[in-house]
Amino acid sequence: MKRLWLVFAQSVTVLLAAFFVIATLKPDWLDRRALTTSVVPVLESATPATANENIAANGFRAAARAASPAVVSINTSKAPENNPQAADPWFRFFFGDQNPSQPQAGLGSGVIVSPAGYILTNNHVIEEADEIEVILNDGRKSAAQVIGTDPETDLAILKVDLKDLPVITLGDSDALSIGDQVLAIGNPFGVGQTVTSGIVSALGRTQLGINTFENFIQTDAAINPGNSGGALVDVNGHLMGINTAIYSRSGGSMGIGFAIPTSTARSVLDAIVKDGQVTRGWIGVEPQDLTAELAESFGIESGVGVIITGVLQNGPAAKAGIRPGDVITSVAGRSVGNVAQLLSAVAALTPGQAATLDVVRKDGKTRIDVIPGKRTQQPTVQEQR
Repeated sequence: MKRLWLVFAQSVTVLLAAFFVIATLKPDWLDRRALTTSVVPVLESATPATANENIAANGFRAAARAASPAVVSINTSKAPENNPQAADPWFRFFFGDQNPSQPQAGLGSGVIVSPAGYILTNNHVIEEADEIEVILNDGRKSAAQVIGTDPETDLAILKVDLKDLPVITLGDSDALSIGDQVLAIGNPFGVGQTVTSGIVSALGRTQLGINTFENFIQTDAAINPGNSGGALVDVNGHLMGINTAIYSRSGGSMGIGFAIPTSTARSVLDAIVKDGQVTRGWIGVEPQDLTAELAESFGIESGVGVIITGVLQNGPAAKAGIRPGDVITSVAGRSVGNVAQLLSAVAALTPGQAATLDVVRKDGKTRIDVIPGKRTQQPTVQEQR
């Protein structure tokens, strides 16, 4: 018995010593915890994004060193389209050689988010590509398989079969605040991996006409062509978003860039890996932002609720009793103040599972249970939601 107790005491002592060494020399290791309950094994930060006290002295070198290895360059190629009449000598005599001799090439960036080889990038980076090559920061190259895409959020999931992959740690993008310092990492113009710094300029940007579902992080960190699909990270090197688009009159950075939050990217990643697609709810209504005059007539505050101008016949909303002129103020307990918020709230519903809508009518408030259907991708932004 005494011998067993001695072995136990020695084991505890060794473990405590190892913990002390790690906490002293590699504290960031304690911030990274594998989420075994997730569909995709990833690393997630256990602490909120806070400014490192050493930034003033050492800049962002620690954040760049932590995140850069997991950011990859993506090269794509598309075979030239052959004109079926190109072999006709008379066609060639009048119109010349119409067949391009070189394949179309594209470039972008991506982020390794799982030891299993999953890479997050933008859909527009790999859209219609015949071949996709991923180049790691350490020089390794690999062909990539497209696991799935979600054009409505402009996200795509790739997979590479390589060992000992560097994996970025996922941060809590919902904890970001305006003014937080961030870094953008990517491959602008194909010059090689580049790190730029800036701040969070705005949160929750919508109605930009870029994607169907928009909830962008706006930043002034320089983002240029080729940065698409790259990482937006905090001062700890944790992933906060996927760089997606810029506002520019010249084609280069003008200090207005947009990134898809990690919270959105994470849900799309899990859905695509699990089901091969993102399944969203749909109720079949045509909404419109509520003007101040209409809000006053309904006796509600301006910016609260969305008015329904049309209801699809025999759609889920019509069957539940929603009618034109109703003002929806919340969906399944989630407040909505504009069309974009209503679209996101409805899309988050599970098809076939009843959800409660809070509705304001001329004769008062009511609650209506709706059983949403399954949303299909729409060809235009102006669509029934």
